Amino acid sequence: MERASINRPPTPNQEDEPQKELSLREIIDVKLVESGEKEKLVELLRERLVECGWRDEMKALCRAYARKKGRSNVTVDDLIHVITPKGRASVPDSVKAELLQRIRSFLLSSSLR
Repeated sequence: MERASINRPPTPNQEDEPQKELSLREIIDVKLVESGEKEKLVELLRERLVECGWRDEMKALCRAYARKKGRSNVTVDDLIHVITPKGRASVPDSVKAELLQRIRSFLLSSSLR
């Protein structure tokens, strides 16, 4: 039997705690990070969003919002709250499709190893 400290409860045994199962999304994320593929995908996304003008569009929305509210009355959190939904909704379908295809290809090639 473990003795409890006056200041803290006893440390639980590793065997007492069930291991949390990772979701499929978490497993894929781990594979992408470990292989370095996630960094490549982020860079590809950045390039495609600049190429299609999405980044300039978001910049313009931020500037317009700041002008409307007054620059000293706008915080980064305000911009994130207002712009994020518009930004996510306006990512071109072609960019989403390209990224999804790259992820599928990665998963297929990594499952064959």
